[in-house]
Formats: sequence, C-alpha cells, structure tokens
Amino acid sequence: MDKTPKSMRLHIGLFGRTNAGKSTFLNLVAGQDVAIVSPQAGTTTDPVEKTMELLPVGPVVFTDTGGVDDASALGDQRRGKMMAALRRMDVAVLMVEPDVWTEHEDRLLREMKSGARPFLVVVGKTDLRTPSPAFLARLKAVSPHVIESTAVPGQRDRVVNAFKAALGQLMPEGSLQTPDFFGGAVPPGGMALLIIPVDKEAPKGRLILPQAQAVRAALDGGAVAVVARETEYLAALARLSAPPDLVVCDSQVVDRMVAETPPDVRCTTFSILLARLKGDLPAMVKAARGIDELRDGDRILIGEACSHHANEDDIGRQKIPRWLREKTGKALQIDVRAGRDWPADLEQYQLVIHCGACMLNRREMLHRLQTAAARGVPMTNYGVAISHLKGVLPRVLEPFPDAAAALDP
Repeated sequence: MDKTPKSMRLHIGLFGRTNAGKSTFLNLVAGQDVAIVSPQAGTTTDPVEKTMELLPVGPVVFTDTGGVDDASALGDQRRGKMMAALRRMDVAVLMVEPDVWTEHEDRLLREMKSGARPFLVVVGKTDLRTPSPAFLARLKAVSPHVIESTAVPGQRDRVVNAFKAALGQLMPEGSLQTPDFFGGAVPPGGMALLIIPVDKEAPKGRLILPQAQAVRAALDGGAVAVVARETEYLAALARLSAPPDLVVCDSQVVDRMVAETPPDVRCTTFSILLARLKGDLPAMVKAARGIDELRDGDRILIGEACSHHANEDDIGRQKIPRWLREKTGKALQIDVRAGRDWPADLEQYQLVIHCGACMLNRREMLHRLQTAAARGVPMTNYGVAISHLKGVLPRVLEPFPDAAAALDP
C-alpha cells in the first residue's frame, strides 16, 4: 500500500444548511478546489470525500455533505445520505452562518450529541458579515471549540491552524494511533506467518487490504512477516528455526490451517483480527452461538462493506450460505446487502454475518453492531462464523482471552 486506506484514517464531516459555506471551508483547509463552490443553493448533493494529510493530525478523510434543509424533490434522500455519513464520522463540523441559528442547526446538534461524537462549530462567511458577540457566546455554550472562517486572502493559515488546534483537543494524544493489528499476539522482534491463498477471489498481482495491513503491521511493530500459500504452509513451518508467534490464515482455509498447526503455536484468521480492530470481538463470538439455534425459515443477513464483483464461488453469496445450510440442516432465507447501505428493518433477521469490514472505519462498524443489538439481532462476522461452522473457533480465539471467555454460556 502506498497510502493509508480510507478505513484507517480520521473521518471528518462537514454538516450544515444549504449554502452555509461547507464546501468553501473544505477548499480552504485542503488548499485546493476540492468541492464546487457557488452562491446557488444545493451545489453539493451527495457526500463528497477528500483524502489528505493534515499535519500534524495525520491521514484524514474530509466528507462534504448536502444541506440539511434541502427542499428539492430529492431532499429526503439526500438528507438520508447525509445522516448516514454523520454516523461514520470520527469528528463532525457544524457549519453555521453569522447570526443564523435555526431548527436545522438544532437537529444536527441533537444528532451529533446522540452519538457522543466529538464536534466543533465553524462560523463561515465572516468576511461578508461579522458575527455578533451574543451569537458567538451562544455558540460557545454549544461547543467550546468555535472557529471563525473567512475567504479573505492571507487568513488561511490562521483558520487552518485554529482548526488543527481544535482537532488536537477533541482527539487527545494517542486517540489517533492505529490499534495494534495483531492485538499484542506478535511482539517486537517476533514473527507472524501469514497464510494467503491464491484462488479465484485473489486479486491479480496484489494482496487484499487485510493481508497488506498485516504485513505492514509486522514491519511497523519491528516483527518479521513470513508469507506462504496454504499449500506451502507446512514447508514454511519446517524451515523456521523457531515457531512463529502467530499464524494467520484466510478464513476459507481455517480448518486446514488448524489441523496442520502444532498445538503450542497460536493461530487465528485475518477476519478475526479485523473483528478486534473494527468492532467488538467478544460480542461477535457470543453472536456466533446463534447459528446453532437457527430454525427453518429463519432469515440471515450477509453484510458486505464493499460492492465487489461476485465470482462463481463467492464467500458471502455462495460459501457461507452453503456452510450454514450444511451445518444446521435448516431451510434458511439468506439476503446479501453490499456497500454502505444498511437496512433499517434489521428486526426481520435472526442473525447478521458481516464481512471483516476492511473498507469501513471503526465508528461505522460499531454503529452497525449497535443498531443490530438495539433490535435484538445477534451480529457476528465472517471469520468468527466460519471458524464456528468448521468447529475450530476455540482454537483460533486462543490468542485473545477476552474473546475466548465469550464462548462460555
């Protein structure tokens, strides 16, 4: 990977009324014309993303959204997209105009507070109108972080530096650090042996994101990464002078990997590592027990974070449904939802099985877990579910005692 993937960046969203200055502020921070700016209301419709390095904050994704007060024929749909974007933001920016506060700002403020999401207020267009002291005092009561933005030449550094300072206070030192991909199972100077199949689902000439992340995590942690296909795994083990600290495999070969791994060598799957990194692994382990309780006619949701082209033996559309029916012997109804669309009617499902979510940030994945839990629907992920179906879940949870404890009734 030559740059930080979106899912591992700090997500910052710009929200406000139509023509409040969101796109102008994004262009100001980015130092380039990222978003179209026009005095005509409704210029920005669907969310627009811009990845950049915001030093000293680090790699970020800015999301510019449409107006919360969009009164066009598609206004309701655009507001739905905007609210969905808000749920995945690590930090929200509430854009307001000088001396203007309406029910739309109240609505956004409630949404930001309801998710316990860090947010700040930016007053745009101060070059056109100076906000009154009373208005600024009102904003300070809403948030201690209030920035006055302007398009006046020569003022960019002041505005951007104030914005960075606010981000630094909202996201304390250490909160922006990427969690340990291996969960402490691979110490500095240690070794991770990665089993990576080269099959029909493997992209031509490259590794998929979790595999590339594992290699980079080993390098960043001062560890050694050894990579082999499942067909060369035993040969790779035999050539090592000492056993690896952790063996990680693709979930589709987890039963073979467990059978070939010595009992004293800890092992797991890429998807289980992602469950720790992006979600709540113990909760997903508990949810997997629901597989054994499925009945004829139950509905299962397969959730995918990306909209990839499915091949003839796709893991989410073909393999997992087949293994579920073989394991349970039940006539199950299985739906697949891909991308960022997340159903509002989760209560119709008895179980959700989600992919590893390498394309989602942690906040969005936790939101999906929380919405499922609120509707009483257990949610697990591919790696946990497949390991349970193959009868090896206790083995691949050994590196993570808190998750292993969740196996107990």
